[in-house]
Order: sequence, then structure tokens, then C-alpha cells
Amino acid sequence: MAEYAQPPSVFLTVAGIRLHVRDTGPRTAPAIIMLHGLGSSLHTWDAWAARLSHHYRVIRYDLPGFGLTGPDPTGDYSEARGLQVLGALMDSLGVRHASLIGNSMGGELAWEFAAAHPDRVDKLVLISPEGFASPMFAYNKPPDVPWVAKLLPYTLPTALLRMGLEPAYGDPSRLSDDVVRRYRDMILAPGVREALLARAAQVRLQPPEPMLRRIRAPTLLVWGEKDALIPYRNAGDYLAVMPNWRLLVFGDLGHVPMEEAPARSLAPVAMFLAQ
Repeated sequence: MAEYAQPPSVFLTVAGIRLHVRDTGPRTAPAIIMLHGLGSSLHTWDAWAARLSHHYRVIRYDLPGFGLTGPDPTGDYSEARGLQVLGALMDSLGVRHASLIGNSMGGELAWEFAAAHPDRVDKLVLISPEGFASPMFAYNKPPDVPWVAKLLPYTLPTALLRMGLEPAYGDPSRLSDDVVRRYRDMILAPGVREALLARAAQVRLQPPEPMLRRIRAPTLLVWGEKDALIPYRNAGDYLAVMPNWRLLVFGDLGHVPMEEAPARSLAPVAMFLAQ
């Protein structure tokens, strides 16, 4: 795992957990915090972070239960715990407020933090965020865990993992062997497979409208029309509640545009952040 922890990676103990963190760009510049999705790691943002670090302080970390951060010693993977860790990391780094960019699970964490702490969030960029019910997530019940996921503690064939990752791409041919290997290595990091299943058992999706209405930060909602994990139609659910949010749609991309087409997907996001 050493190749994934090369500088600028650091490990910081925050809220009782040892976080894998990368903090790049000018320390006096406006801060951006990037939050990855389920089964991913801070490396999903590599291309975007490299470009944004010229003008912003860019902070990203492996969320508790993932990557080189690994399991949370508390065993708590609730939304409340995620908000606590994010706020504590900002305090530890001396970041009073920041813009948040979140994908999928990280998108939900971003908008929940903006709702709970409106004075600490400048702007929001939400990429295919979780939050509304979808085919895999119903309200007030655990998500349906595919039988393949239940095999995680015992085996993780590369071919099977690739099959699971391809729906995240609008064009699966853009999913490189190196990216598949990185996902596999991160999932095989100590304790991560067990943490993934523990998180799934604890998730209870609640109707998000009351929290969404508390958000004050200007928000850009980003979606790929070919997203096979969280359907594009969910964008309409958000806009029905928050009609002033902006929507950016990529017709040929899927769930992770920052991986699938990093330069093209970042350009309009960077414009939004600079306004």
C-alpha cells in the first residue's frame, strides 16, 4: 500500500481516527474539500486536485471505513459520525470554511454538512449525490446489498470487481486496468471489506427535503446521463426542492465524471468555483 501513501499524503489523528489526508495548494488560498464515494478513495480526485491546487487549497481524505484510513475504531458509520469527522478535520487544519465537492456518498455528506453548518460552506458541487430513494436505496431500511458484496471478506476477483465498476462509466472502455487495480487495492486494505459491510448495515436513508431546505450555499449539481448507479432522474428530485441550484449534465458520462473525463468535466466546475 506504500505507493498510495507517497507525499503529499499525511496521516492525521482526528476525532479518534487516523485519517489518510492530502492537503495541497497555497495555504492562504480559498479551501476546497473533496469527498469520495462508496468503495473509493481520495485518489478518485487526482486529476481535479492537480489542476485546482494551482488556485485553491485542496483537501481530500479517505473517508472512515475506506482506503488507507481504514475502519473507524468506534464502529460508527452513521451520517452524524461522518459530519463529526469532517468538522473535526477542518478544525484540525485551521479551515474555518470551505467549498465542498462530493461524489455519490460523499455528495450526501457534503450537502448534509452544508445543511448542518451553513456558516462553514462557501459553495457546493454535488456529483450524482446520494440522498433520495433509488433502486438500491429505500427510505428507513438498509440498502439491498448485492450477494457479490457479501463475498468481499472472502474473495475479490479482479474480473468481478471490473464488472461492478463498469456501470459507473458511461463508456466502460474508459475504465483502465490501473484504475481497477487501485480500487481493488483500496478495498483490500486492512479492515476495509468488513467496514463496507458494517456501513451498509447501519445506513438508514431518510427523506432529505427538510435538510436540503436549510442549505444556503450556491450549489452546482453535476450528473452523467449514463449513470447506472444513481439514476439521472434523481436530479429532478433535488431541483424540485432547491429550484435555484444549477444543473450540469454530461450526456455521455456516468457516475464518476472526474475519473472518466477529468479535463472536460472540471472546466465548468472550475468556472462555477471561480464566480
